[in-house]
Amino acid sequence: MVLSSEIPTVIQHLQTGELHVTGQFMWGSNYTFLCDINLNNEVIRAVYKPVRGERPLWDFPSETLSGREVAAFLISEAGGWHLVPPTVFRREGPAGPGSIQLYIEHDPEYHFFKFTPEDKARTRAVALFDVVLNNTDRKGGHLLKDDEGKIWLIDHGVCFHVEPKLRTVIWDFAEKPLTPSEQTQLAQLKQHLAPETELTRQLLQYLTHREIQAINGRINETLEAGVFPSPSPDRHPTPWPPV
Repeated sequence: MVLSSEIPTVIQHLQTGELHVTGQFMWGSNYTFLCDINLNNEVIRAVYKPVRGERPLWDFPSETLSGREVAAFLISEAGGWHLVPPTVFRREGPAGPGSIQLYIEHDPEYHFFKFTPEDKARTRAVALFDVVLNNTDRKGGHLLKDDEGKIWLIDHGVCFHVEPKLRTVIWDFAEKPLTPSEQTQLAQLKQHLAPETELTRQLLQYLTHREIQAINGRINETLEAGVFPSPSPDRHPTPWPPV
């Protein structure tokens, strides 16, 4: 498990270490590689998603998915969720620019649909995070549990659209009232997203002004509703395949 105090060191390692591709993930629509990153003779494993390996989508701008992976990490940290592994964008790589994310050791057979009731209860934070991101593809296999029991989230390339597009397998909390701590969490994140803040400056490297404004809009709507959203009858509310 990565402690909050260790994140700056991990970020530096991901950003500046010597990257060697060691394998390729064969699932998924986009090219994704497993890598070793060596810095001062210390090696960590990471996931590399080059921009030029992205499959074009009709509803997302081309060559933006890798940047959205980084934006999701920034929101996760600023919002106090700490659910997304440390993620950076490197301008140079074996296959060109792309996102680099710390690899989480996990059991790939243990995913959302096999979670214990206790672990499923912990996904409430995931559901709220995905509302903020407007995640269009929260599959069950995107939730990883590491060896120490912490749940991590991966695959956020298709998030932050300005139009409502939430698709997720986690509708367990629909219409459940927000707790006071969740309301405070959203309100504090909104403050971080004000113009000219450090978070906004960082996000503008990967998202447009409209997309950042839409994050604030979703936060406002959720706070005003006071509850988790329900599946929309106007679109498919769950991704396919679900895992």
